[in-house]
Amino acid sequence: MDTKPGESLTHWEQTAFARNIVTARLAGPIPLQDTGGLAMSDAQNTGNEARDIRPTRLRDALRQARIEAADRTGVVVELRDAEVARLEILNDALDPLFEQVPEQVDLFDRGVSQGETPRLWIDVVAHVVMGRDKRIYRFVQDTRFGRIVLAESHDVAVVVDAVTSYVARRMVERERAMVATPMVEPPAPPEKPRRRGFGTFVLGFLLGAAALFALALYASLKGF
Repeated sequence: MDTKPGESLTHWEQTAFARNIVTARLAGPIPLQDTGGLAMSDAQNTGNEARDIRPTRLRDALRQARIEAADRTGVVVELRDAEVARLEILNDALDPLFEQVPEQVDLFDRGVSQGETPRLWIDVVAHVVMGRDKRIYRFVQDTRFGRIVLAESHDVAVVVDAVTSYVARRMVERERAMVATPMVEPPAPPEKPRRRGFGTFVLGFLLGAAALFALALYASLKGF
């Protein structure tokens, strides 16, 4: 209650003022807010929430990683299957060519190998693989100087022509090798010498025995 200087309070005003002062003292000081405890409680709650959230996020991340790995594996398998399918198409297109190869020519061993990198083998040194785009055929040969590319094309007919030329060259090389090194009959093994010593010994023994018998007979006849 504000009073101007020079003014006096009435009895009722003084009583009300004193009552207010006593009430205020009895109520005591106003407690301050415990901001530190509140902050610590908030930090604990935040830590608990973080611990609750982290495992959930890790599980989600692992699940997503597994899904992505499965998708990549599926893509790789699909690409490999596509490579094998294209090589099988080329292999079927080469059937008429290898049907004309004589049976006594054993230079070629054709077949599709389904490994990490599918290949269509023509022989032990030449094969067909798919290019990086998995659509182009690449006919390669391993030589003493490294691997060389004999043909490369998206067209099956072009690769068939290249394989045909390769097969013809290999057969000509085989014919030349056979002409350069003709088949030579191995020499006949020498005849084993006959064992004549034993027969001579037996013959001499028999002649000696006959001579002794004749001599004994002659001596007995002479005694008579």
